[in-house]
Amino acid sequence: MQIRHRDAAADTDAATTAVAAFLRERSSLRVARLGALLHPLDHPALLAIGDDGGLAGVLTYVVDRLSCEVLTVHTASQWHGTGTALISAVARHAAAAGCTRLWLVTTNDNVDALRFYQRRGFRLATLHPGAVDASRATLKPEIPLTGAYGIPLRDELVLIRSLA
Repeated sequence: MQIRHRDAAADTDAATTAVAAFLRERSSLRVARLGALLHPLDHPALLAIGDDGGLAGVLTYVVDRLSCEVLTVHTASQWHGTGTALISAVARHAAAAGCTRLWLVTTNDNVDALRFYQRRGFRLATLHPGAVDASRATLKPEIPLTGAYGIPLRDELVLIRSLA
């Protein structure tokens, strides 16, 4: 597997189409978090390219001064190291850009992601009760009421990983 950097401003049509299709399949062309609606295609990304040349994963991110937000992380399949490779690559990129922390937002139902991120050095930092309910009402009405494992989808959790 190779990890390639994609710059939203200098992207080719073919790369944009492939990344857009990958994110669309995962309902992630628009991301509501912390009261804002973002479009991952407007931001840089890391692409995991599988041995077959296909897209194995996509991680989009936002660098803002001393921190780097992981906006989306999706893989074609679990348990193959793709997510770990993408997180490692964005951590290296963020550190090289002078960031001292990496952070992300996930939802209360996403217990698999909570396990994944904590095992990769992230710590629970902030709970935003009702944030998903608010986003559903004002930003992204297609957010379902129930998430993974039948858990009501209501809250956002911020996780942080120090890079220093």
